[in-house]
Amino acid sequence: MTTICVDDPEQDVKQPAHEDTDYTFEKVPSKAKKGFFAMFFIMLGFTFFSASMSVGAKLGNGLNLTDFIWAVVLGGIFLAVYTGLLSYIGADSGLSFDLLCRHAFGTKGSYLPSLFIGLTQIGWFGVGAAMFAIPAAELLGISPWILVAIAGVCMTASAYFGIKGMEIISYISVPLIAVLGIYSMVLATTQGGGLTAIFAKSAGSMNLLTGVSLVIGSFISGGTATPNFSRFAKTKKIAVVTTVIAFFIGNTLMFSFGAVGGAFSGKDDIFYVMIAQGLTVPALIVLGANIWTTNDNALYTGALGLSNLTKIRKRPLVLVAGAIGTVSAIWLYNNFVSWLSFLNATLPPIGAILILDYFMHRDRYAEESGLKTVNLGAVLGILAGALVGNFVPFGIASINAMLTAIVFYFIFNRR
Repeated sequence: MTTICVDDPEQDVKQPAHEDTDYTFEKVPSKAKKGFFAMFFIMLGFTFFSASMSVGAKLGNGLNLTDFIWAVVLGGIFLAVYTGLLSYIGADSGLSFDLLCRHAFGTKGSYLPSLFIGLTQIGWFGVGAAMFAIPAAELLGISPWILVAIAGVCMTASAYFGIKGMEIISYISVPLIAVLGIYSMVLATTQGGGLTAIFAKSAGSMNLLTGVSLVIGSFISGGTATPNFSRFAKTKKIAVVTTVIAFFIGNTLMFSFGAVGGAFSGKDDIFYVMIAQGLTVPALIVLGANIWTTNDNALYTGALGLSNLTKIRKRPLVLVAGAIGTVSAIWLYNNFVSWLSFLNATLPPIGAILILDYFMHRDRYAEESGLKTVNLGAVLGILAGALVGNFVPFGIASINAMLTAIVFYFIFNRR
């Protein structure tokens, strides 16, 4: 058995004396752990995202009702298993995504996944801020930059205060989104003559495999960061149960809101669907709250990635990342989505390798000492998986990428 890696002479991170409530460089202690309902709302808020509703609208405009249900169920099962495993690892180890990467990829090798997830999540933060500001500014007749600035400051603030800030936002936003979204969906169903009639209006342009691929691809990149949040769960059971249920309920609701409204109106954005239904104020609330609950998670994750690269603790980097995302939000929205999609294909292979390495070498995650600098097979797995995920034209991109990463891990990183 051989390992292609070298020892790291400077792997210990110097830490200041004050307590870091984000536990940027250390395991989350028992006193900071949270119970079922706090974790449930945090994870639900994580999955409540307007982009998922847009994917749902595409599904509603392309699939009949039966295929839509199968796409959501099959894709949801895959996402639930993937995020459930990562959630277990986070709760069991108490370590963040980036600290787990130090074990799986090496202390210097972890810079690659931290860079990828940092760029991706900060990029999506900017895109999310613009997703709120541009349509809301159009409706209100003001400059989108005003709303970008307001959204950027608010979302950065909740991420700055860490898991507690995200918990508070989720407690407020999740019920609002659920109630207003369900009302919009019921209204569309009633006006459209029932679900079967609504879906029959536009079905036929998409096959089931494409639908499943869209469901998986909608949140697998964000789901890779699940350990950043599940590490705060009091027990592994709480972490896994809340994550699995949240991904099933949260994603299913988002897809359903978008699909029913999209199939009913032919539009691919829930905001415009609700406007067409005469729900102007609820539309603004749902759009803003929906993006906020995911954007603060994205910024939190992006800042932790930057912390691994710079060895600076999370809080000041949240401000830096938030400023970058806010200033570049409209440019990101107009120009960066294809690049973000490319980066998104690199995250599922990282998650696959983390899961594999953790369960194969679980005992090594208990200590920070003795880590390697670079685990070549794991790093090559990211790169090969990203290439396959982006350029192989058949199958489901994220699954193709994950399987490729696992093969490279076994070939080059036996230990």
